[in-house]
Amino acid sequence: MTRVTILSDNEVVDSRPKGLRAEWGFAADVDGLLFDTGQTGIAADNADKLGLGPYETIVLSHGHYDHTKGLPAFVDDVEEIYVHPDAFEPKYHGEESIGLPYTREWIASYATINTHRDPVEVADGIYALGEIPRRYPDSSTGELRDSDGNARPDPVHDDQSLAVEGEDGLGLVLGCCHAGLRNTVAHAEDVFDRPVRTVLGGTHLRSPDPDELDEIVAWVTDRVDRIAPTHCTGHDARRKLEDAFGEDYERVGVGSTIEL
Repeated sequence: MTRVTILSDNEVVDSRPKGLRAEWGFAADVDGLLFDTGQTGIAADNADKLGLGPYETIVLSHGHYDHTKGLPAFVDDVEEIYVHPDAFEPKYHGEESIGLPYTREWIASYATINTHRDPVEVADGIYALGEIPRRYPDSSTGELRDSDGNARPDPVHDDQSLAVEGEDGLGLVLGCCHAGLRNTVAHAEDVFDRPVRTVLGGTHLRSPDPDELDEIVAWVTDRVDRIAPTHCTGHDARRKLEDAFGEDYERVGVGSTIEL
């Protein structure tokens, strides 16, 4: 079994251990590797309170600040970082920078950077999926800018998730899932020729059209056995997912541990 413990999320769901804190962001311990770093040093503080870490391997889901800005709290121990090459592109929401706030050169001064677009095994039975094909509508957001300052929509091609091999299928750990929940599940099943059993993490189902949301929920319910949404999952999506999955819906947050 692979154990996933949430270190950074929008809420804390348990009162023990004392002192766990929440933030807008995501990070998780996945059997001793770190998936995303949250927005501040809160993920590192929470890991310490939970008796987890330090981390030699970090996988970044994409290049947004709420998944990467907490990196300095971990760099003294990290040896390898896995990330899509587009994560280093400057990303904006209007005039506000929302991208990875550290240069590639600064990160490389601490750790080996492994950029990849294809799936890659990052630990025994754990894979960073790389770039996700978009056969269904995605959840892209923000803008990219060229050297002249011209803006264009950011497809967030750098968005990736973790796929964890289990006895009877796959578990997925999502960062923000800008690639789209259906696209990510379908790609993982195509790559490994195995069904996805559990989905944990940010789904970016924040404010889609109600009919589209119903379609996504129906698709996922028919495909996946268990779901535990976090971070960028809107209230309507959480409610509809809980109604659809029933007892196979898990409410999680900082400090929660799920076995895949």
